[in-house]
Amino acid sequence: AAPKPEKPKAPKAEKKPAAPKEPKVYAVAEPGSVEEKIETFLKGLLENMGSNAVPHAVKKGDNTYDVELTGEDLGYLIGRRGDTLDAIQRLCNYAVNHGTEGRIRISVDAEDYRAKREDSLRKYARKKAQQVLKARRRTTLEPMNAYERHVIHAALQDMDNVTTHSTGTEPNRRVVIEYVR
Repeated sequence: AAPKPEKPKAPKAEKKPAAPKEPKVYAVAEPGSVEEKIETFLKGLLENMGSNAVPHAVKKGDNTYDVELTGEDLGYLIGRRGDTLDAIQRLCNYAVNHGTEGRIRISVDAEDYRAKREDSLRKYARKKAQQVLKARRRTTLEPMNAYERHVIHAALQDMDNVTTHSTGTEPNRRVVIEYVR
């Protein structure tokens, strides 16, 4: 077999430096509102954690609120794989829902971490599914929280010859990606 002639590689497109994003403008929470209650709780929590991050709560739906943490060095507030951010979100949900009727859902984010994590999980799921298809063997992913498992299941639900299910018990519950004919 004759060696294939090498094609000259196209020069990689130079990445243009991203234009500085316009700073988001956040509305001030109304006194006595749920947004104010969320922001007040989080300010106290963040101060006790030694952070000068500022929470901004925005109502998204009937009983759902998004909170964006802004400031410098938010990496430690996100934590490894979002663990610290998840803990902050859980505490905020407990504190705000304590003693109120109905359930309020609060999502806490910093530096668009949640969207970036979802995107990387979808890419990871597709990569693992391709490996499963190639080897025709199942693979078990690392333990994930319920939301992350949901993202994996949703990313692969329409893929041919692949099925997913979860196995194990919390906190070590994992997604299994399996080959099916």
